[in-house]
Amino acid sequence: MDILQKRLWSFVFLQGILIGNLVDSSALPSTANPVPVMTLVGSQVVLPCSWKDSQKEMAESGCHIQWMSPPYTVFEQLGEDKWQAAEYEGRVEVPLEKLNSGDCSLIIKDVQIGDTGRYESFIVVDGVRSQKSRVFIQSVKLSVTDHKSRKDLYPGDDLVLELYTPHSFAVVFQSRDSSEWVNLWKRGDENNERMEKHHQLEQLTIKNLQYSDEGIYKVLDEGDLSVSTMQLYITEKSPSSRIQEKQEQILTDAAATSSCSALLLSVLLSCYQILLLH
Repeated sequence: MDILQKRLWSFVFLQGILIGNLVDSSALPSTANPVPVMTLVGSQVVLPCSWKDSQKEMAESGCHIQWMSPPYTVFEQLGEDKWQAAEYEGRVEVPLEKLNSGDCSLIIKDVQIGDTGRYESFIVVDGVRSQKSRVFIQSVKLSVTDHKSRKDLYPGDDLVLELYTPHSFAVVFQSRDSSEWVNLWKRGDENNERMEKHHQLEQLTIKNLQYSDEGIYKVLDEGDLSVSTMQLYITEKSPSSRIQEKQEQILTDAAATSSCSALLLSVLLSCYQILLLH
């Protein structure tokens, strides 16, 4: 079902729960400044809303709340009847227990770059002549940004690249010596000797790094929007660090040898004592 059909179903749904009455949309107050909310791709965010600030009492039939990202409806709920736009399918909710107590905050899960924008909440109440009246509650400005990071690794190390969200679709790479982007991975690719997608976590491991792997890695969603940007630097180990690693390995081997020797001596002493007893 495409977006146009979804919006048609939205219209049908709204007409149904409003029992055929027209909604009289109240104008937004000229002084209504949106509440700023910022978050990162893949996280969960709460858009604040309290209908008790606008409506002291609620009908026994339950609270009728509507969230819009003008001009489209994002989420609507009347009692246990709910509707959500296709782009937010399975990602938005207003908990019923909180809604009935006055908290109409919209929870958006697995936030995407495309969710950036202005959101407005309304409560639908009984108006004059059996019509419904829509009362403005809150305006929220949501800003979603991608993840940015830097990693310094050594040749032979493995790079664990966070994908952050199941909506991540591809990974592209730009080497330090080139201005072109190369496709490294896309969702659904088979694992290979150098690249492995974790079977549960949203992580991609690139194994046995070489100097040619130094550069910029970008994780993209299906709309080619950035989920994350990571700058990778491959650093040669200094002589002092190599010496330190060697010393640590020698101490580790010595400790293991000492432990084995102590165990062998303990066994021999136990055997000797047994012989003396006999």
